Amino acid sequence: MSPKEALILAIDNGTQSVRALLFDTCGNLVGKGKQDIEPYFSEQPGWAEQHPDYFWEALGKACALLWQNTTADPDQVAGVTVTTQRGTVINLDENGEPLRPAIIWLDQRHAKVEGPVTGPWGWLFKLLRLEPTVDRFREKTQANWIAQNQPEIWARTRHFLLLSGYLNFRLTGEFRDSVGSQVGYIPFDYKRHRWAGKRDFKWQTMPVKPEMLPELVRPGDRIGELTTDAATHLGLPKTLPVIAAASDKACEILGSGGLSPEVGCMSYGTTATINTTSKRYVEPVRMMPPYPSALPGHYSTEVMIYRGFWMVSWFKREFGLREQKLAKQKGIEPEVLFDELVRAVPPGSMGLMLQPYWSPGVRQPGPEAKGSIIGFGDVHTRSHIYRAILEGLAYALREGKERIEKRSGVPIRKLRVAGGGSQSDAAMQLTADVFGLPAERPHTYETSGLGAAIDAAVGLGLHPDFATAVAAMTRVGDVFHPREESRLLYERLYREVYLKMYPQLQPLYRKIRDITGYPQ
Repeated sequence: MSPKEALILAIDNGTQSVRALLFDTCGNLVGKGKQDIEPYFSEQPGWAEQHPDYFWEALGKACALLWQNTTADPDQVAGVTVTTQRGTVINLDENGEPLRPAIIWLDQRHAKVEGPVTGPWGWLFKLLRLEPTVDRFREKTQANWIAQNQPEIWARTRHFLLLSGYLNFRLTGEFRDSVGSQVGYIPFDYKRHRWAGKRDFKWQTMPVKPEMLPELVRPGDRIGELTTDAATHLGLPKTLPVIAAASDKACEILGSGGLSPEVGCMSYGTTATINTTSKRYVEPVRMMPPYPSALPGHYSTEVMIYRGFWMVSWFKREFGLREQKLAKQKGIEPEVLFDELVRAVPPGSMGLMLQPYWSPGVRQPGPEAKGSIIGFGDVHTRSHIYRAILEGLAYALREGKERIEKRSGVPIRKLRVAGGGSQSDAAMQLTADVFGLPAERPHTYETSGLGAAIDAAVGLGLHPDFATAVAAMTRVGDVFHPREESRLLYERLYREVYLKMYPQLQPLYRKIRDITGYPQ
C-alpha cells in the first residue's frame, strides 16, 4: 500500500459526540461518522457522570455510520488513533470492568480537605502562600471524593484511567496511554512528562497508587494492536496498529498547524482555550502547568475559559427557541440565524460588557469568581446579550494571550481558531477585531481528529517527521482581517473597562459566596 492510498482512522470522543474520522496523508477528510451522545447524567446537583460502556458503544455506532457514508475501503486503513475529552476518570477492577460511572470533567463535586500537606512540601506551600491553590487541587481530585464517599469501590479499584486510557484498553487490551492525554487531577509530572516522582506532593494528596496507572508512551508511538473483537467493533477486517495521539485540545493545536509559540491556537469549544506550543516549560499562571503537547517533547501553554462556548449553548437553550424553530421551518442551520443576531448589533453591544466566568477558577480567576454583565439599558435585546457573550469570551482569551506572551517573552503574531464556535463567520470577524490580528480558520472543522491523524501518520511512517506531516496535512482556510474602526473601539473597551471588571467585582463575589455559600 503506497502512502497516498493509506488512510488513518481517528476516533474523537468529545463532550457532545463521538466521531469516527478517516483522513488521508494530505489531511483530507474522506469519511466521517458522528454519533451524538448525552454528555452526562446527574444523580445529585453538580454531578456529571456517564457509563464507560456508553462511550464504547457510541464509538462502534460512529464507525458504523462512517462506513455507511464513505466510498473508502476499510482495507485502506493503516492504523487507528484516539483523542478524547480531558479530565474524565474511570475506575476498573482487576478484570478491567468498570466499577462505577465515569466522572466527567464537568463534574462539580468537592472532596473534603483533611489536614494540611505535611513535611517540606507543606512548609513550601505555606511560605509561598499557595495553600489555597493546593487545597483547591485536593478538593477537585476525583479519586479523593471516591475514596472518601465510596470506600468499597476504591478498595476494589485496580486501574484508574482517563477516558483515553480506557478506550485504548478496550481497543488493544493493554493498559497503556499517551503522555499527551494526561490532563487532570492525577499524579502526573507536567514538566518531565511522566508519572510523578516518589517524593512529589501529589502522592500525599490523593489515594492513587503507581500500579493503578497505565504505562505511558509518547504521541506517535505504538500503544498496541487492535484485538479481534475491537477490529470487528470498528468495522475493520483485520487487526491494526493503535498509535498514541493526545487530548482533544492538544490535537486541535497540532491539527491547526500550531508548531511554535508565535502561533496562538484558539479553541472555540465547550471549554474555550488559547494555546501556544513551546519546547520550554512555561506556566501561564504560577502553579498552573502547561499541558503535554501532541508534538512529542513539547508543551501546550494554555489559558482556559472553563465554560467557554458552553455559554453560547446556554443562550440558545434559554433564549434562542425562536431561531431554532425558524431554522427548522426554513431547513437551515440555526447558527445562520444566530449570526444574523450578532450582525444586527454594532461592535461593543451598545455598552453591554460581559465577563465570562460562569464557573469559578483556581487562581485566575479565583474560586470566588462569578459571571457578570454590566451596562444594561432600555435599548438592549437578546441580540445584544448574544453578541456580548461572544465579545466577553474574546476579551477573556485576549487577556490569556497577553498573559502567555508576558510569561513566555514571545509575541503571538498569528491566530488559528478551531472548534464548533469557529464555524460562525460573525464570531471569527469579532475575534479578529478584538485581538487586532488576522483570525485564520483551518481548512477542516475536524482539527482534533486531524491532529490525532498527524500523530498516527508519523508513527506509522507515512510521513518521516512532524514538520513534514504538518506541512502536508494542515493548511489555512478562511482568513478574517481586523476592521480598523472596530479594532479601535474594542481596544478602549478592553483596556479601560474589561480589564478592570474582575479586580473591581472580586470583593463583591467574595461577599456573595460568604452570604449564599455559592460557589463553594
